[in-house]
Amino acid sequence: MPKKVRWGVLGVAGIAVKKVIPAMQRGDWSEVAGIASRQEGKAKEAAAKLGIERAYGSYEEMLADPEIEAVYNPLPNHLHVPWSVKAAEAGKHVLCEKPLGMTTGEVRELMAARDRHGVKVGEAFMVRTHPQWLRAREIVRSGEIGPLRAMMGAFSYYNDDAANIRNVPAYGGGGLMDIGCYPIFASRFFFGQEPGRVAARVEKDPKMHTDRLTSAILDYPGGQAVFCCSTQMVPYQRIQLFGTLGRVEIEIPFNAPPDRPCRIFVDIGGDLSGSGVRVEELPVCDQYTIQGDEFSRAIREGGEPPVPLEDSLATMAVIEAIFRAGESGTWEDVKA
Repeated sequence: MPKKVRWGVLGVAGIAVKKVIPAMQRGDWSEVAGIASRQEGKAKEAAAKLGIERAYGSYEEMLADPEIEAVYNPLPNHLHVPWSVKAAEAGKHVLCEKPLGMTTGEVRELMAARDRHGVKVGEAFMVRTHPQWLRAREIVRSGEIGPLRAMMGAFSYYNDDAANIRNVPAYGGGGLMDIGCYPIFASRFFFGQEPGRVAARVEKDPKMHTDRLTSAILDYPGGQAVFCCSTQMVPYQRIQLFGTLGRVEIEIPFNAPPDRPCRIFVDIGGDLSGSGVRVEELPVCDQYTIQGDEFSRAIREGGEPPVPLEDSLATMAVIEAIFRAGESGTWEDVKA
């Protein structure tokens, strides 16, 4: 068995204590050894509940602990880069939640810190290593559906609480940053290319001033990707990939259930009623377990984390271009 990487967690965010930590604790390569909070009581409570060895009353205290090798950063968006930089400066490897930064400039700042201190830093796009994504890309690359020409994506939920951090512009709130980054990442992943330009329509909430409905077209050398994301719409998510001969559909692409098989649908030019659709089931797995172990393996064995910062920079460049296109009403070039 490999020597597990000892992880520390910055904060007690819901995604950390409910999903990521329990999943990483089931991994073969990862051990969650510590959790920090600015309120020591919260750290101790989370540690006791989750069976974590160490609790810290400040982020700085955890970063100073030589027993912590790597840090998972699930803090609010505007704190991703500042605390990831501090972790790198402390000699820790970093897995940071998406979106990695508020701007491409912030991503470059973190890249510089990574290079200065010789640590591994990656973005927590857990979907990147999920078997359903790998299988869908395998089908696309096999030529079974012909050359990929288009991707359609949707991701939405309903949250109009002005006090919620996802609805605060200064904290990186809004649909495009929170969930729009997923179909952007998906289109780059499946096309295996970078878009040259984008067009978009961005509708902002009149009171909270965050984007509550964003629709975009991404123009790739090989085709086009279109998607919509919303923070005030019926909860839904789907990815469809269209080739010249067929299509692939991922049923639950982003919040893949960890307790039942995931399904993808393959339709090779059948009739419109769907009678020719082939259903492929992927075995039960937890994408957060896989993500943690793949990152830990990169630390132990060498190599890049699943989503390196160069990839994060490319995604952030598309996000910035979509915001510019929403303002200008015209095509905007992607400037990485």
